This record gives sequence, C-alpha cells and structure tokens, in this order.
Amino acid sequence: MANETTVPLQDRSDTVATDATTKAWDVLGDFTTTTRLLPISALAIGIGVVAAFVALALLRLIGVFTNLFYFGRWSTALVSPAGNHLGIYSVLVPIGGALLIGVMARYGSERIRGHGIPEAIEAILINGSRVEPKVAVLKPISSAISIGSGGPFGAEGPIIMTGGAFGSIIAQLFHLTSAERKTLLVAGAAAGMSATFAAPLASVLLAVELLLFEWKPRSLVPVALASATAAVLRRYLIGLGPLFPVPAHPLFIGPKALLACVLVGLLAGALSALLTLSVYAAEDAFQHLPIHWMWWPAIGGLAIGLGGLVFPQALGVGYDTIGQLLQGSVTSHVILGVLLVKWFIWAVSLGSGTSGGVLAPLLMMGGALGGLEAMFLPNEGAGFWPLVSMGAVLGGTMRSPFTSIVFAFELTHDGNVFLPLLVGSVVAHAFTVLTLKRSILTEKVARRGYHLSREYAVDPLEILFVREVMRTKVVVLPASFTIHEMQHSLRTDHRHSQRLLPVVDEAGLLVGVLTRGDLRGAMAEHGDALLKRPLREFVRTDTVSAHPDESLRVVVYRMAERGFTRMPVVDRGTKKFLGLVSLDDLLKARGRHLEEERRRERPLKLRFLLPGGKLSSEEKPMAR
Repeated sequence: MANETTVPLQDRSDTVATDATTKAWDVLGDFTTTTRLLPISALAIGIGVVAAFVALALLRLIGVFTNLFYFGRWSTALVSPAGNHLGIYSVLVPIGGALLIGVMARYGSERIRGHGIPEAIEAILINGSRVEPKVAVLKPISSAISIGSGGPFGAEGPIIMTGGAFGSIIAQLFHLTSAERKTLLVAGAAAGMSATFAAPLASVLLAVELLLFEWKPRSLVPVALASATAAVLRRYLIGLGPLFPVPAHPLFIGPKALLACVLVGLLAGALSALLTLSVYAAEDAFQHLPIHWMWWPAIGGLAIGLGGLVFPQALGVGYDTIGQLLQGSVTSHVILGVLLVKWFIWAVSLGSGTSGGVLAPLLMMGGALGGLEAMFLPNEGAGFWPLVSMGAVLGGTMRSPFTSIVFAFELTHDGNVFLPLLVGSVVAHAFTVLTLKRSILTEKVARRGYHLSREYAVDPLEILFVREVMRTKVVVLPASFTIHEMQHSLRTDHRHSQRLLPVVDEAGLLVGVLTRGDLRGAMAEHGDALLKRPLREFVRTDTVSAHPDESLRVVVYRMAERGFTRMPVVDRGTKKFLGLVSLDDLLKARGRHLEEERRRERPLKLRFLLPGGKLSSEEKPMAR
C-alpha cells in the first residue's frame, strides 16, 4: 500500500519535546529564537557594565606595573617602557615578570597562559562555557605583569578572556543552558574589547567570526547589547575614540592604487602565514626543553629583554609606535626594528606560554610592513599604506576579514579606506586560507586535540523537506488485520525487510506503528492465542511522527531527542499516513548536497557558424 500525496503547510507542534526552543524548531520559520532572548539580553547588558570596569582595571594595572618595573613610581598612566634609564639591567625586568607568571600559572591556573582567545574558544567547546572564577582574577593580573614588564603584547586577548570569564561566572549563577552560557561568555568578551578599543561593532564581529560559531538572533542580540553598553561606559571611564587618529585620505583611488592594494594583501598574507608559523615553531622548540613549562616564560622574558636593548620601541603594547606609523612619521630604522625585533621577541615569548594578546602586535607589524610598501607604492597620503596593511595582516592572521576592516575603521574613524581595506584584507585572508590549514588562534585548539571549523553556512538539511526524501512505496497494514493475516502478508511481500510497520484504519489515518520485535515479544509471551486478534490491540499509539512540510533539520533533532531512526510521515491536519522517513533518507539528502558541491556541468551550449553556412554545436555538456 502506498500514498504519494502532499498537503499544504499547517501548524502542529504536539509531536516534539516540551522545551520551548525545541517547540520553536517545529514551526517552519526563518528564525528559532524564543522569548528567552529577553532575560538573556538583560543579563548581557549587566555583563557589559561589569566588563567596562574590568577593562578599565586592566588598563590601570598595565600602567601600574609598567611604572613600577621601569620607573620605580606609582602611577596608573599608560607609558612606554622605551623611555626607561635602567640600561643593561632592563633585561632583568621581563625575566622577573615572566617568572611571576610561570608561578601563577603553575600554582594558580594554567588557563592564564597564552593570548586569551584560544582559551575562550576552548572554554566554549570543551567546558560548556564554564570558566573558573580564579581565572577572572589571575588572567588580568598576569597579563598586566606581562605587558608591564615589557612583554610585546596587546591588552585585547587578556580582556577578551577576562571579560568572558566574568560573563561565564555571572551566567553560572543562573539556571541556563550551555548555549546561553556561551552567549553570555561571548558577551563579556565582546564588551571587554569594546571598552578597551572603543570598537563596539568590530567587537561584535570578532565574537561572531571567532567565538559564537553561529549567526543567530539568540546570541547576536545579547552580544551586541553588551558591546554597546561597554562602549557607552567607556566614554565616561576611559574617554572617546578614535584610538589612532590619522590624516585624511582620498575618498577615491584609481585602478593603479587598487592593484597596489592587491599586492599589499598578498604581502600581508605572506607575513600572516610567517607570523603564525613562527609562533608555533617557537612553541615546538620549547616543548623539547628538558625543564618544566613553568620556567619557559623566563626564557621568553630573556628574549624580550635582549630585544629591548636593541630596539626599545618593541617593548610593551606599542600604541605610540602604531600611532606614529599611521601618521607616516617613522624612520626606516623604526620600521625594520618593528618587523625584525618585535616579530622575534613576540613569537618567542608567546611560544613560551606567557600571558598576552596578539591584536596590537599584529597591528604594529602590519603597519611596519605598510611603511615599507609606502616607499615604492603610489602616494595616497601619509599613513595610507600602513593602515591598509595593518588591516590586511589582521584579517589574514586571525582569518577574520570583516572584523579587521571594521576594526581599522573604528580605531581611526577613516571611512575613506573601506574599499582599500576590503581588497587588502580579503586577498590576505584568501592567501592564508589557501596556504595554512588553521589560523594562529585555532592552531592552539587543534594542538589540544579539538577541531574547529571556521566556515559558516546554512545546514543543507534546513532547506530540504521531508516530502523530498520520504519513501512512499512502503508496507502499510490495516488496523483490522489479524496477526495471522499480517504474517502471511509479510511473507508474500517482497519488501518484507521493512522494520517499522505503520498501521492505518479504513480511512488511511495512522493508528500507530509496530515493529517485528514487538510481535516476536508478544508471540513469545502469549503464543498462538494472539494469531486471531486484530493489530490495533498491539500498536504503539504514542507515535513520534514527521510532517511532509517540515525541514529535515527538525526531523534530525527529533530523532536525536527521542532516540528513533525511523518515523511515519503524516498529514498535519488529518493524520493521514503519507510515507516513512528514516536516517538513511537523511543521509541521502546529505549526498544530494555533496553532489551539488562536486558535480561540474555546463548546461549552455555554444553554436558556431562554420564556413559553408553549416551550424556546429559543441558536444553535449559532460559532467564529472
């Protein structure tokens, strides 16, 4: 018995779990967001407030430790270590700071090691977005010691991890799902970055491209609100942006300059790949040392100290040097110093496992590369090529091109460079995607035994429907059949391997389902006495079914939730039986998607007029 009809969309959600989110999946729509968005958004706003003060505290701590270590005074003002008068003794400062960090990591929490973002990713992927409270205290202190003692790092990685830690802690005080905790962790991370750099939009994009692993209103709205809240408070706590003002640049650049942007993107992509490889080469070298990892940061600190003697501007965050690069007011000595010394001490110290961020160093080295390029590329104004190269290196190294474009704009408020930034960042991104399997952020996660895909796409099961894959030529049993009649029917039917047996009444409405195991169990218990009894007495009436107008994603979730791999397909309104859908059918739908990805064909044929007036056409398109 078979039925191949389909019906219009109607609403029925009584066959799924009682959870509100699961119910939302059952009603076909563009979004699955529920009213849970409102309390989560309220919590995110509160986290944004907390993160703004945390960012302020971290910046003040960096100022305190820099002044104490290099100038012997108590002050929270952000200063560069380059102006110290310690001479040869300045080598001891980063070594001492690194020893403190090693002890804190060994006896406090190993989570404070690294540059923050991979640790936040790991907390989301592995720990259910649960961060230990001590990380929220130790991470900013260790990072402030690291940067304050001359570490060539930025504050963004630590504040992302610290803000995320506070977001996670607040989330753990409430009865929330792991997905909701993830949203609040990321809200704290984005808010911390927003307060640090006055870049609320770039902070949200960074959260989406690196931490959320989704683009859904349920997470985007709370994260955006947290970032906006922190940006507003920053104006009162820290001050207004832009962080790096730049001279005005031309709104339009010609084709020659756009081609130069492609070259900038290629060079930035090459530098991004080399930066990533150098960091993990240093990390691999430290892995071979016959000493405990607690002492590795001290070796990295020695590299920092020696590099600081050669080129003092390489020490610390380097915001002043970045500003000079964007103003076009640096010498070739500074450019080479940033590219060589800063790169070396950054890669070695980061590979040693100390605490610090990568964003500011990438901006600095990208700006230095742009300073070199400005010597031979068309003149488009002071700081133009450092700015484009800065965004391109950021996009290539972190594999977040949109974040890099918006971040460069929010740091400078120069809207005229959107087009050059787009070209340079996307080209650099393409270069590193084609040359490296993973980014500088995800490589660390992969080395800990976890894989993270950075590609976001609509699930093909979301746009395929049950009616497209369900089987209609199946064995269907009348409810009035006796067990004896059913057994005879199955023996004579060539589709006897079917495991799930739908049972319908005279009108074709689904009464329930049977499995061969059900019948074998009943026969073993009651024997031949059951042979003349009708099937309706044995069917499972609490059937979990699917509807022809549902997306396959909904069916997959229902199968996972209920533990079934086969379901009857029924009309929503009448419950008329239409067919069966199984896990095998869903796999076939995946196969169809793979074929669309891999099958190449040329549907259009070109026809040419040959000499003599004859028409000739190309051979039929070939698919492979």
